[in-house]
Amino acid sequence: MTVTPESVKQMLSSEDLGDRLRAVNQIRELEDTKVAFELVQSASQDRNARVRYSAVSQMDTLGGQDLELSLHLLRDRLINDPEPDVQAAAADCLGALKLTQAYEDLQQLYHNTPEWLVKFSIVATLGELGDPRSLDLLTEALNSENDLVQTAAISSLGDLGDKQAVELLIPYASNADWQIRYRVVQALHKLGGEQARNTIETLANDEVEAVATEAKNCLQSA
Repeated sequence: MTVTPESVKQMLSSEDLGDRLRAVNQIRELEDTKVAFELVQSASQDRNARVRYSAVSQMDTLGGQDLELSLHLLRDRLINDPEPDVQAAAADCLGALKLTQAYEDLQQLYHNTPEWLVKFSIVATLGELGDPRSLDLLTEALNSENDLVQTAAISSLGDLGDKQAVELLIPYASNADWQIRYRVVQALHKLGGEQARNTIETLANDEVEAVATEAKNCLQSA
């Protein structure tokens, strides 16, 4: 059956959840991105969280058509959606679209939410968001008790590109968790500078082969 805007729109209004889930996934197949964007906006308000999640997750590719409207929609889902998965997806897309106007919303939600997944997504998106104000929040996230949040903070500090992060990251080069050390290598490589290179040289002799190999590759490509 051929997927058309009309067929997708009709299925999105169905009482059957299966129809609506199929419809929101079929939005990806539509060639007319303007129509797809309009349908995603509608689906993002669906009463079912799975439909909303699928819709919001498409905003990173469709939202560039109208950044002001996308900002409004994603902020609404970030702040008001009762489902953590949807909030996390909204955070991801805000970063992908570089909607720095939402930074304070992300910061406030990070401090207020009890959901680790939401915290993780906020921290993970801050590097891509590219707002210089993110340094303070990422510094805080480095001390998170959640290893995944901590790891995401390391990666985002590398992506953010603020040279002040080098001194923040160096102590984590001796962390007991090899995955932390691995991320430190990658982040320091992106940040560059003598201090970063010296630390990467040390990690080139790491006892874990994956860390040592990554460090050597970074040194060769510097």
